[in-house]
Amino acid sequence: MSDDPETARQIEELAADSRPLLVLDVDDVVLEFIRPFPNFLKARGFGLTLASFRLTGNIAETASGRLIEQPEVTALLSDFFDAQADWQGITDGAADALAGLGDRAEIILLTAMPHKHRAVRRAHLDALGLSYPLLTTEMAKGPAVARLRGKTGRPVVFVDDQPHNLASVRVSVADAGLFHLMADNSLRAFLPPVPDDIIVVQDWHEAAPKIANALGL
Repeated sequence: MSDDPETARQIEELAADSRPLLVLDVDDVVLEFIRPFPNFLKARGFGLTLASFRLTGNIAETASGRLIEQPEVTALLSDFFDAQADWQGITDGAADALAGLGDRAEIILLTAMPHKHRAVRRAHLDALGLSYPLLTTEMAKGPAVARLRGKTGRPVVFVDDQPHNLASVRVSVADAGLFHLMADNSLRAFLPPVPDDIIVVQDWHEAAPKIANALGL
């Protein structure tokens, strides 16, 4: 797994910080995604049927019933992220949890999205009072988390709703605390069992004390 050079550039802009490191995914961890996205699709004449843990193959044109292909899904996602301020609110409990951790840990938001959407997401997070540094990546998250940690052995916790991102960080930062958090826990039914070294949390109220413990706070 290699670095995303633009992500590496964004990391270089961060001020040095020696506090324990908390790296968070954004969609369905800090911001709602899977609840508002179907409403956005409906407004565009599409419907989402969650029959598996993926978007492609589960979005249909309402009028014809035609399942749309990957390029159309990508285009709709791009439109959604352009308009995210109209649709995406904070996940339940996230703001309070981060406020409680933010004075003792370095909190970084690491979102897997095209870099072109970074400015829109930055403005939306700021409007919501979530002023933590935001990094975008178009490649695996593991190398970015390793780079964020730096040369020190400071504790690291990584929180994501996508198992492949947790697996990526496990490869790059072997001793990271890994947390699987989903805004909509009903989607867990579509996933294979999470490996034993990943801590499954149902919501931010459960996650916050466990994260604090894992970071040694």
